[in-house]
Amino acid sequence: MPKKIAPTASTTKSSASSAFELLEKSSCSKVKVAITDIDGVMRGKYLHRDKFLSATKSGFGFCNVVFGWDSADVCYDDASYTGWHTGYPDALAKLDESTFRRVPWDNQVPFFLADFETSDGKPLGICPRQLLKRVVGRARELGFEAFFGMEFEWFNFRESAESLAAKGHHDPEPLTPGMFGYSLVRMAQNAGFFNAIMDELPAFGVPIEGLHTETGPGVFEAAILYSRALEAADRAALFKTSVKELGTRFGVTPSFMAKWNARLPGCSGHCHQSLWTTDGKRNAFYDDKAEHKMSKVFRSYLAGQLALLPELLPFFAPTVNSYKRLVDGYWAPTKSTWGVDNRTVAMRVIPGSAKSTRLETRVPGSDVNPYLAIAACLAAGLWGIEQKLKLSDAPVIGSGYLAKDAVRLPRTLQEATEKLAQSKVARQILGREFVEHYVTTRRWEWRQFQDAVTDWELKRYFEVI
Repeated sequence: MPKKIAPTASTTKSSASSAFELLEKSSCSKVKVAITDIDGVMRGKYLHRDKFLSATKSGFGFCNVVFGWDSADVCYDDASYTGWHTGYPDALAKLDESTFRRVPWDNQVPFFLADFETSDGKPLGICPRQLLKRVVGRARELGFEAFFGMEFEWFNFRESAESLAAKGHHDPEPLTPGMFGYSLVRMAQNAGFFNAIMDELPAFGVPIEGLHTETGPGVFEAAILYSRALEAADRAALFKTSVKELGTRFGVTPSFMAKWNARLPGCSGHCHQSLWTTDGKRNAFYDDKAEHKMSKVFRSYLAGQLALLPELLPFFAPTVNSYKRLVDGYWAPTKSTWGVDNRTVAMRVIPGSAKSTRLETRVPGSDVNPYLAIAACLAAGLWGIEQKLKLSDAPVIGSGYLAKDAVRLPRTLQEATEKLAQSKVARQILGREFVEHYVTTRRWEWRQFQDAVTDWELKRYFEVI
């Protein structure tokens, strides 16, 4: 069986309706609700108690612009789902009772996540959380329960939103100086922030397995305790927002950009994963008699991810900045490769016991939308199983950057998006509606970058040309 998953408010309820019933009987005056948009940004609001109780039965309206604008709240000009041509009406958001939590740093206010549905009660095709639900459903149809655990690296700065705006986001002051990974000294210097993450996030239903400094000024890394795929994505999305909320208490602004400084390593969002039988009794990735303890299921799952990685890359590297991280020699993979306990490849096989054998997909950066990254990993792996793919390449020994015959991943968001746009398999495993909407949003992101004048251009051309 998988390790026992730490209980949260969502795993300790006595009945399917107990959370809503509890709040109906309580004296709370408000509830906090949230959804996650295409870019992985958590958007939410407070609902008055009466409005919330009504929403438990019929849902509530949430302006569908959250799927019609980018991370800077600029509206897309060519999305078919919504836009000026639709008038930006409300979409129907349905509360997921299993996500019930209380926010420790907000007076224990009740908190729920919501999914989007169409007016006739069907899952909204472009909702990231609904996408992951569909992929999880497919895994169960094939006889598997998917378990994931995400880990994030991120930089922290002695800045506020106001100070960053005043600086134009130039030259932010790192929380600590120098390169000092796994530093107990740096942890002690910021003990309040470290302890808040370790103590308050588990109380919010986001259990942390480990937290330490990484190599770089002000860099932390956290591993979130693994769980079933949907809960893992919930935890990861909540983690990023929660760390930012906690940071304000200590005068700290965390950043989950993939790479904020060309001279420093980027920030990862690695996905650990395994498939278990639906009864929870057997790790389908483990075979004691096979090479590297890898079962046939594991090998086909891995082969599926390797084959589709170039086509699905925008789900793992969703921004223009993502591709500044995917460069040789900076601890991020650049080719579609695999290896055994090798941190220079895209897919790191971790052979262990019947409980711990798993795959680590190392391509995602910390800027990912967790729902999309996990959905893409799982969908590609299941496709490999269904196609009975075999691993055609041997594991990389040594540096993955020197693997001569391996496929180089796309170098820009534009190149990666066009590969996704042309992918028939992506539409097959993730749905045409979602893929086409997502392609539109990534093309928009690239166009915004193309219109920008960067510091690099000013330094290179301003005086000399």
